[in-house]
Amino acid sequence: MLRLAVCVLAGLLIAAPAVAAPLSVHLDQGSKVRLAGAARNVVVTNPRVADVNLLGAQDLVIIGKGYGVTSVIVTDALGRTLFDRDIVVSAPDQGQMSYIRGAEARTFSCSPRCEPIAAAQRP
Repeated sequence: MLRLAVCVLAGLLIAAPAVAAPLSVHLDQGSKVRLAGAARNVVVTNPRVADVNLLGAQDLVIIGKGYGVTSVIVTDALGRTLFDRDIVVSAPDQGQMSYIRGAEARTFSCSPRCEPIAAAQRP
């Protein structure tokens, strides 16, 4: 009986879908993803956070448009899921700085010279 319970539990663990870690993308940058099949439908749950461009039937680029988290789901012609992940858009690790003076905050992109980032690009 114990052996049967262990086998059933092992089967359930193997059959359980793996949860993919979120994909991190920096603001105004992209990440290329290769799909296992040809994409038919692409859904971005919050297009203010990220956008998707297809480079071909099996390649897409996810572009960070605004800070936050969204989901991207890609299915094939038969409705099978090819890609389903959360996308986390954050600030670049390097090359930016913020200047805060009272209530005024300004952000600069610094590579190689610091230039102000337009207000429309900030969250």
